[in-house]
Amino acid sequence: MANPCANATKKATACTESPSRGITPTIPSQGSFQLSSNTIQNILHIPFRHLPLPSSGGSALQFIHNICPLTPPLIGTVVPTWPTYVLVSPQHVSPGPQILPLSPADGTVAPPELTVSVLPVGSSSDRACKSLPSVSVDTLSPIKEGNPQNNTDSPPSKTERKIRPEAPECVKDYIHHVKSHMRDVCCTMRGGMGMESHYVDVHLIQRKLLIKSGKNANKCLEKELVILSDSERKKAKLDRSQVFCSSDSRPKQSVALLGKAGVGKTTFIQRLCLDWASGSLPQFQFVFLLNFKIFDLTQSNHSLKGLLFDLSTSPCCEDSDSVFKHILSCPDEVLIIFDSFDHIKDFEGLLQSPAKSPTDTKYTIKQLFSGLFQKEILSGCTVLISTRPKDVLNQVLRKTDCLLELGGFSPEDIELYTSKYFGDSSLQGSALKKIKNQSYIFSLCSNPLLCWTTCFLLEHQDSRGDSLPSTLTDLYHRVTSKHLQLAILGNSSLCKKKQPDIPQLCKMAWEGFKNHNTHVNPGSSTELLSCGLKSGILVSYETSERQENHFADLFTQNLLSALHLVQSKQVNEKMVVANCIVQQKKRKVQGESQDVLQRFVTGLVFQTAPDRGSILSSSVNIKAKRKAVEAHLERMKPKDLVPARLLELFHCVYETNRAKFAKLLLKNLPENLSFCGAQLCPSDVYVICHLLQHASAMKRTFSINLQDTCIPISGLKELVGLKCIESFWAHTADTIGLWEDLHQSNDELNLKKAIEKFTLNPFKATQVYHIESLPGLVRIHREKKLPMSECVPALDEGVPALQHLQRLEFELGVQNGPELFPKLIEVLPSLQSLQHLDLEKNQIGDSGAEKLSGVLQFLTCLKLLNLSQNLIGDVGVEKLAKALASIPSLQSLSLYGNAIADSGAEHLALVLPDMKFLQDLDVKFNKFTDTGATKLSAALKNCNGMKSLELWNDCIPYGVFEHLRLQDSRIRSL
Repeated sequence: MANPCANATKKATACTESPSRGITPTIPSQGSFQLSSNTIQNILHIPFRHLPLPSSGGSALQFIHNICPLTPPLIGTVVPTWPTYVLVSPQHVSPGPQILPLSPADGTVAPPELTVSVLPVGSSSDRACKSLPSVSVDTLSPIKEGNPQNNTDSPPSKTERKIRPEAPECVKDYIHHVKSHMRDVCCTMRGGMGMESHYVDVHLIQRKLLIKSGKNANKCLEKELVILSDSERKKAKLDRSQVFCSSDSRPKQSVALLGKAGVGKTTFIQRLCLDWASGSLPQFQFVFLLNFKIFDLTQSNHSLKGLLFDLSTSPCCEDSDSVFKHILSCPDEVLIIFDSFDHIKDFEGLLQSPAKSPTDTKYTIKQLFSGLFQKEILSGCTVLISTRPKDVLNQVLRKTDCLLELGGFSPEDIELYTSKYFGDSSLQGSALKKIKNQSYIFSLCSNPLLCWTTCFLLEHQDSRGDSLPSTLTDLYHRVTSKHLQLAILGNSSLCKKKQPDIPQLCKMAWEGFKNHNTHVNPGSSTELLSCGLKSGILVSYETSERQENHFADLFTQNLLSALHLVQSKQVNEKMVVANCIVQQKKRKVQGESQDVLQRFVTGLVFQTAPDRGSILSSSVNIKAKRKAVEAHLERMKPKDLVPARLLELFHCVYETNRAKFAKLLLKNLPENLSFCGAQLCPSDVYVICHLLQHASAMKRTFSINLQDTCIPISGLKELVGLKCIESFWAHTADTIGLWEDLHQSNDELNLKKAIEKFTLNPFKATQVYHIESLPGLVRIHREKKLPMSECVPALDEGVPALQHLQRLEFELGVQNGPELFPKLIEVLPSLQSLQHLDLEKNQIGDSGAEKLSGVLQFLTCLKLLNLSQNLIGDVGVEKLAKALASIPSLQSLSLYGNAIADSGAEHLALVLPDMKFLQDLDVKFNKFTDTGATKLSAALKNCNGMKSLELWNDCIPYGVFEHLRLQDSRIRSL
């Protein structure tokens, strides 16, 4: 490289050193650096206006200290006749390719430490030179000529908006064609009803995940859906326009749409496609709708292009190569929808072998989904999957950006839908009256599919005076029979020939159920397929290779499957019992399909004599199967069932429609009923209430746990009002909502009962909301009034649940424990009957221990205090020790696994004699030495009531510990 001193009058030069990082170097006063605007313009290739230079002796203009984080300042050895002007890069530079600057002498490349980077927005130099655009440096020497337009620019920063390539005409034509096609195929709902005229918008609910850790948190980490309370669900409501809107800066690139069978996931997706076709989703150029029902998941002969163009509902594309090339250039404008995701039979390893290439490589459909979902191919596209929450998702949930649940119909939605279904106003009123008169059917109508089914039955009832059925089995039995009747009457060939082979249709349904699919064997008779399609029991899907027939919905297929089990001579009693009524032995969580089948089998076994036109055969003798089911019901032990299976037992007993089985269930129920963790819908609440209402006649009373059930306030009101319910435990915010509802309706008698029945004992805080809602309850207790009222006579004595709370377990762990511990401290003074306080593994530290010491004086009944594994040190123990002596009733204290040293042990030793009723002290695995152990051992001699002192830890010499243990047998080792 040329000598910089010799060329100082020609070009600017910098000498490098290596100062320590973080130290701001200084520029020697005798040195200066002269840089003309022409030179800058030559190097940077930017327009540069002449800046007014200060007069001689003026201050230098310095933009930033260093060239980059690893280089020294620009130090000139040039002639010191002018002020110093330094133009350098910022300290923090985004990673990217660096281009070597030009040498000040004949084109030689400068050393790497003088590399130039693009200035990020917001840097000091950026603020000083806002008029200068960000550009890359030309690699050509300024003394050599070249075309700057031929030079390769640096890649744009991530913050810059990507310039989209303009879509060719063939792409625009294809998009227009797809939108037109979407408007045609998505405009009709089931039963031929128009989407625009009959669709009822249901709300979406934003769901969250709960991280659960097993015995070894490093090896066992599981995420599951948090069950929201009714009040939380109302706050988390979204509408259709917010599906792809993000509340934070992170885009929603993977969305899971959750919903039970029949809640309308497919219809909602059709509605979204119509929105896109009408221009309501402008962020997407392309929408591809795929249905897992019709996919062959075993073959490895699919490419990404084939998946999008051949297997989706999109029409044929004449120039698929050009369109696909454009899709690859703008993936963030592509929405890919996977409907019926729960039809994947095997979820094991779903995300382990993703597709890597978007071009001609062949994969299975599962690999292509995995590649799209994990952004290995077409990175930036948005993926929407629809599935049932009970059947799927452990692998997929944890990687999904957004979880949305499709809510069912509200009572207002049911009325709106009924009015849309029946155009005639006189029929609307009559139909709605019949639905409301049959409370169980009205509760079922919260499911949109069952609401449609009910309206269909009302529309085609032979006699307008007929009442609606009282069970789900009877409802679907009547509707399916009516569908087949209408299909036969509408098909002249079926009327003249023999009737369709219903047992064969039932057998096909059962085979599909066993294989976890809805596909109908294509080899079935033409007449049977024609009848099924005509009746709406089957639906047809067009694929690129063939036409496939599937059962229309889960309820229809399961009813036909149950009919096969009950009436087929090839099915014995043992198989019937295995598929009806919940099994006593614990098995893995069964899916929604199995739940519905159990209800239908139980209902059909006890179905009364079939009517004319029924799909039930009167010639089949099912007495042996009925007897086997009865025997199984009599052997059931409800107290051994987990909440979800107990709920299914309630439903199966209800479907029998027999009073003797209801009485048998009530007789065997445990006094403490728990549905905790089972998400209760309106029909679940109705069935529980219906069966429990007869318990008072049997002189049975229950305490019911409704935590984490998302039971609506209307359902909570029904259950709490039952005479047989002595006490209940529900979400605190929902309970307060119930009290306010009763107070506003001037139902003071039931308000008083609801306040008295509410209990919190034992209180186990495992989720954030368990603690967040407590301060509001304590405020009601102290002020003796509800938040929005002046005076509530029923609260004259406060809230009994707080007065009688004896056991509290704070189990929020290291993630949420320290944050929410102050809220617990706020409510503790009101829990004057508390006897058991467990705060283990919450890392409250010394600050938390200090806060706790300030409220312990109010817990005069406390017998057990567990502060194990909370990072409490000497400072915290010193504060606690002073307060512990003020608890006269304390019998057991655990400080196991903290950070208590000798000083803390000494403070404990000082107060031990004052804790007259203390029997057990556990200070194992702390940090005190033989000095602290000796102090505690000496204090133990003055504690005649003490039964055990556990103080082993690695800091105490073994010999010392053995000596202390021999002196007092109450000192225990591990």
